[in-house]
Amino acid sequence: MRTTILILLLFFNIASNAQQILPEVERAKVVDEIMEDRFNVLLPTLMDKTGIDMWIVISREYNEDPVIKTMLPATWLNARRRTILMFYRNKSNNTIEKLAVARYNVGESISSAWDKEKEPDQWKRLIQLIEERKPSKIGLNYSKDHNIADGLDKTDYDEFMANLPKKYLSSVTSAEKLAVGWIETRTEREMVIYNQLVDITHDIIAEAFSEKVITPGVTTTTEVEWWMRQKVTDLGLETWFHPTVDIQRTSDELVSHLYSFSGRPEDMVILPGDLLHCDFGITYLRLNTDCQELAYVLKPGEKEAPAFLVNGLKDGNRVQDFLTKNMIAGRTGNEILAKSLSEAKAAGLRPSIYTHPLGMYGHSAGTTIGMWDSQGGVMKDDGENYPLNPNTVYAIELNTTITIPEWNRDIRIMLEEAGFYGEDGFRYVNGRQTELLLIPRIKGHQGN
Repeated sequence: MRTTILILLLFFNIASNAQQILPEVERAKVVDEIMEDRFNVLLPTLMDKTGIDMWIVISREYNEDPVIKTMLPATWLNARRRTILMFYRNKSNNTIEKLAVARYNVGESISSAWDKEKEPDQWKRLIQLIEERKPSKIGLNYSKDHNIADGLDKTDYDEFMANLPKKYLSSVTSAEKLAVGWIETRTEREMVIYNQLVDITHDIIAEAFSEKVITPGVTTTTEVEWWMRQKVTDLGLETWFHPTVDIQRTSDELVSHLYSFSGRPEDMVILPGDLLHCDFGITYLRLNTDCQELAYVLKPGEKEAPAFLVNGLKDGNRVQDFLTKNMIAGRTGNEILAKSLSEAKAAGLRPSIYTHPLGMYGHSAGTTIGMWDSQGGVMKDDGENYPLNPNTVYAIELNTTITIPEWNRDIRIMLEEAGFYGEDGFRYVNGRQTELLLIPRIKGHQGN
C-alpha cells in the first residue's frame, strides 16, 4: 500500500509540473483544429485583401516550401512526392476551395483532386482545375523581399509556366503579400496558446538562472546552455536554436554585437558579481518563442543586485517603451526604427534595436524593425517597405549601452520579449522582465 501511494504521489508531482504541455496526440488535435480555422476564416480574408483568387503552393518531399510546412496536418511531417495545393476563393459566393493535386487528401482540410488512373499527368490535372475555375489572379510563392515567401523552386516554376495556357500567363503574380500575411497573422486561439508558450519559456529561464542549476565558482556558461537544451527535450518540446549564456563582469571590455553570435567564449566559470544573459526559445504547437533575460550572481553578504545594474535594466525597459509606443499600424519597420532610436537618444539613452517578427518561424516573415548591423534601417531585400499589421507577434529585441563607473567600463543591457500588436495596440504576450533574477534566491527566513 505504501509503495502504491509513493508511486501515485510521484506521478502527481510529474503531472503537475508538466500540466501545461500536452501529449503528442492532444497536440495533433489542437494543431489541426487551429489549421481548419485558419483555412476557413483567415485565408479567405487574406485572399480578398491581396486580390488573389487562386493560390497555388507547389512543393516536393524533403524540399518543402516554408509556407507549405505550416499547412500540413499534424500527422504529415513532410510533403509527399510532389504536393500541389490549390486554394480558390470565390468572393461572390463567399466560398473557399481547398484542393490537393496529389494522390492523397492532405489531412481532413484539403481534399485530393487527382485520380491518377483517369489522368496520369499531374500537371495536366492542375491545368484542368485552373480551366474549370478561370481565376483572375494566380499567386505563386516567389519573392525577392521575403525569404519565407520565396519557396517555389525553379524546376516547379518552369514546369508550371510551361504547362499553363498562354491566356493565363498574365494572371500569374507573386503571392508574397498573401504568403507573408498567412505566416505573420495570429488567430485568437493561437494567442491564447502563445501566452502559455512564453510562460513555459520564462519558467525554464528562471530555473536555469537559479541555485538549482548554477553553483557559483563551479558551473560554467556552457553547462547552463546544455541544461536548458536538455530541459526542453525532457519536457517533450523542441527549440529552433541552441541556447546561449554569456557573462559581463568588471574585468572585461565591451565587445561588439557580433559577440552574441560568433566568437563568444565557452565554458566560462560563473562567479559572484557576474551579470548573466541568456538567449533562449522553444517550439511548441507550431509556434516559437525567443527570449533574452538577465540575472545577477550575488556576492557573499549581498541581498540585492547593485543599484547600477537595477537602473541599467530600467534603462533597457525605457528603450522597450520607446519602441513599442511607436508600433503603429501602417508604419514600416524603418519608420518605427528611426523614430524610436531618435526619441531614445534624445532621452540620453544609447539604444540599438533589432526587433523581428515571431510566430510560425523564430525569425519569421513580416515587419523587420532594424538589425543589429543595420541601425540606419534595413534594405529593400529585407522587407524595407513592409508595413506593420494588426494581429502579429514580434520578438522585441534590443539593447542599451550603459556606463558603470564602479566597473570602469561600459556594458550592454540586452533584452528580448514576445510582444503582440493587435487591433487595440501593443501588449507583451506574457509580460517582460522588470527585475533581475538573483542567484541564489534570497531565503528570508535565514537572513541571506
